[in-house]
Formats: sequence, C-alpha cells, structure tokens
Amino acid sequence: MRYSIIFNQKLFTMRVLILFISLILFSVSSCNKDEDNQPASGDYKQEMRNIVQGISIYAKGINTSFQIIPQNGHNLITFDGEENGTPNTKYMAAIDAVGREDLYYGYENDDASTPLADTEEMIPFLDICRQNNVPVLVTDYCFTHSKMDDSYRKNSAKGYISFAAPERDLNVIPNYPAERSNVNSSDINTCNDAKNFLYLINSENYSTKQEFINAITATNYDIVLIDYAFNEEVYTNSEINSMKIKNNGGKRLIISYMSIGEAEDYRYYWQNDWKTGSPEWLDKVNPDWAGNYKVKYWMDEWQSIIYGNDNSYLKKILDAGFDGAYLDIIDAFEYYEE
Repeated sequence: MRYSIIFNQKLFTMRVLILFISLILFSVSSCNKDEDNQPASGDYKQEMRNIVQGISIYAKGINTSFQIIPQNGHNLITFDGEENGTPNTKYMAAIDAVGREDLYYGYENDDASTPLADTEEMIPFLDICRQNNVPVLVTDYCFTHSKMDDSYRKNSAKGYISFAAPERDLNVIPNYPAERSNVNSSDINTCNDAKNFLYLINSENYSTKQEFINAITATNYDIVLIDYAFNEEVYTNSEINSMKIKNNGGKRLIISYMSIGEAEDYRYYWQNDWKTGSPEWLDKVNPDWAGNYKVKYWMDEWQSIIYGNDNSYLKKILDAGFDGAYLDIIDAFEYYEE
C-alpha cells in the first residue's frame, strides 16, 4: 500500500512535469510563429518609411511627376520620431507633401478645438517639412463658420495649405466660404504650386459618376483628393483629364486616395475567404471603420498588392492617369509599437 502511494505520487509528479514542459514548448513555438511575422528590423517606423519610399521609387519610375503624399504619421519625419531628432531627409526626398488631419479642429470631436498639447506636438514635425520644401496639407474637421475661418487663418499663418471639412466622411464640397481667398487660375504642376485643396473621397451624395465629375469641374481647387473609383467603377483617362481643368481654366492635380496601412474588404483585391491571420499579413478588424483590417505592412505579400507590379493597386492608379497618390493609415506603426 505504501509503495503504491509513493508510485502514484511519482507518476503524478511526472505527468505535471510533462505538462509543464509541453506548455513551455507550445509557448516557444507560438512566439517563434509570431516573430516570423514581425519585421526583422524590429523598427516599425522604418518599415513604414520603407514602403512609402518603395511606392515613390516605383511610381516615379513610371511617371516622374507623380506626387506622393502620406497622411499623418508625422513622427516619421525624424529618425527617432522625436521633434528635436535628426530630420530623415531620405524619407522627405521620397514624398512631395504631407497630409495632417485634426491639427486645429477634430482631434477628439468634430467641430471641437484640438487640445493645445496635441497641436503643439504635431507642429514641430510639420515645420521641419516646410523647412525642407515639403508642403503641408492640413484637414481640419469643423462646420461652424467661425471655426472654419479660424482653421484657415491659423494654417495660413503657418504656411500650411488647408481644408476645413464640414463632414468627417469627406462627402461634400463645402458651400462656405463661397470662394476661397486664395483661388487662382494658375497651372498647378506639383504640390508646391498649390494654394488650396479639396478632400472628397466619398461619393455617396452623387447618384452618378458624371454628376460627381461635374461637381468637381465646377470648382477652382488646385488639388482634388478623390477615390480611384466611383462605386468600384474606375475612372477613365478622359474622365480624370476632364477633372484636371479648373472651372477658371487653370490646370490642377487629381490625386487618388490609397490606404496602405489597412486592407479594405470592398476593394478589388479582396478575396471572400480572407480572415484575420489568413493570409498571414491580414490582422484584426478596425472596430472604428467597418470593412477595414490592420495589416502587417512590412510583409512582401501585402506590399505586392499595393505596388511593384502590373496588377498592383498603385499601377491601376497610374494607368488611370491620376497625378499622385494620397497614402493613408501611415500611422499604422503606432498600433504595432503599442
């Protein structure tokens, strides 16, 4: 009896030990699997710079005047992501402007002033861009006329080009002010020539593609940011060329929106059997935007969807005749750093 108890105790101890070892091995295996999908550099900011620079090299190799405009992710401007850090001139050389949302209005709530601490954190990076001849395009979200006036005034004082968007969905051409003070009939060949811009990537208020095109051609904005397709119907060269002429006769830039930090399940590249983790680069759904998924943007498979070949998203934008690409979710590195 005594020996039986001792034997059972040893057997129990051995089973616990085996279970413990198994758990360790499983944990190590899981960690290795996760590490396989992480950037070798371990530097999420640099990996984002790499994809932006790769997009620029590819696009300008096809069209030397093609404009590259990353939105947000201002910390990429310096090597260490700090406002007093060394400017990353290689990154800035690859882009033609930077976009920044919510600088003065909309950071926490639409039509509400952005907290001063957040504005003051962003401005030094935007000023570095200006000092390096990189234009700054600011989108503030406000609809009260006095706040729209304030947004335009503050941005103008800093030398930034701005747009006061009355709708977060970017689905309307504002009727206020009736005409911007910096409207001009000059030909706009690069972002550096621009004095104003329109951000209109949501066409839900227009019943037909032609109605949307007519609405744009009736304006005098120097730069117009739109989606590359109207209800998934890609714009033709002739349609884009017609939008490139301002109502006053001057030439403008028509820039296509393109998300590179998230995948969108309403895009042509999406496959119905995709889900988080399959393919490996596809990460969790964005709870704030239906149909948008985080992506491990440093992985080759995702990048090949975005640029670098004839079937890529960027090549479709180039083939359609757009003047540039407005790159969104550049700040995806923040999600992975956290």
